[in-house]
Amino acid sequence: MSVWDELVGQEPVVQTLQRAVEDAASMTHAWLFTGPPGSGRSNAALSFAAALQCEEGGCGHCRSCTTARAGSHPDITVIRTDGLSIGTDVAREYVRKAALRPALGRRQVLVVEDADRLTDQAANALLKAVEEPSAYTVWMLCAPAMEDVIVTIRSRCRPVLLRTPSAEAIAGLLVERDGVEPELAGAMAAASQGHIGRARGLARDPQARERRRRILALPAGLGTLGDCLAAAQSIHEEAGERSAAIADAADERELDDLKQSWGVEERGRRPTGYAGSLSSLEKDQKRRRTRLTRDAIDGVLLDLLSFCRDVVVAQQAPRAALVNADVAESVRSAAGVWTVESTVARIDAIVEARESLTANAAPLLVLERMMMEFLPR
Repeated sequence: MSVWDELVGQEPVVQTLQRAVEDAASMTHAWLFTGPPGSGRSNAALSFAAALQCEEGGCGHCRSCTTARAGSHPDITVIRTDGLSIGTDVAREYVRKAALRPALGRRQVLVVEDADRLTDQAANALLKAVEEPSAYTVWMLCAPAMEDVIVTIRSRCRPVLLRTPSAEAIAGLLVERDGVEPELAGAMAAASQGHIGRARGLARDPQARERRRRILALPAGLGTLGDCLAAAQSIHEEAGERSAAIADAADERELDDLKQSWGVEERGRRPTGYAGSLSSLEKDQKRRRTRLTRDAIDGVLLDLLSFCRDVVVAQQAPRAALVNADVAESVRSAAGVWTVESTVARIDAIVEARESLTANAAPLLVLERMMMEFLPR
């Protein structure tokens, strides 16, 4: 299995990257991977990074390929964040690393997973390194769209556009790589709407599938204003619990690391400057928790959006394929009760809710307002 095998439905991208690995004339020092969520931006960058270190161009079996896949290759650095942004201090740290010679591999590769989260100051700190890198350094930036990266950086990068993979391609990957039963793989690939990671999570986690079924059943249970408020509260609380499950462990680990770096003991005196570092850490952790909660809510909204889309399809194009074919009966039931106009109004309400969350509106109020659109008309 080569490093390229998991880039399903991205044949043109694979050809471009393979050509760059094999032909120095096709290689450049900075790349910008863009594409919709779930298209595999980071996977493409990491596969490319592994292939650049491999003597055989990404065989998938040598030490370079296996350590790259495990995240332990000393010359492949992945810059990611759990917070809302990547700050100047982080950017400068990796700019210094980019100037070092490779320890074992042929190149020093730095992958910025969320380049759209670089602050303007951090992006400017990165600019010089991207503009004039050393001969053995390669930068790989990942973002949803070209416009999400400041023009001074994106103009110096070679663009790589990934597309949304087909449900058939994702299902094939789940069957071959993860051993998922074909029928389940097909249903979850369709439900993921082209998001490989989500499809894999649904296929492998019965609890995730049950949570999705509960979400898709919500519209049928909303008969009163009280039902709407209760549903909104349930979504908000569950999102908070899911974010806490991730954030609590990370918070504790980061606090321990901070204490060790400052030599802080439980009952000892606090060194000068420690309070400021602790305050900065707590702010970053709060932002991360907020983002995780809103990401979880957004996942619910996307499921509801796909359900409403299916209702419109059932109303207007009965022969077209459904995203949520595994709950086709519920879709047809709603299609028989809702009008096309009310379904479109519900879609508009979900889209508005997503935009409000992006604008930092209070999540619970946003959910309550949206749920009211699902009341019978």
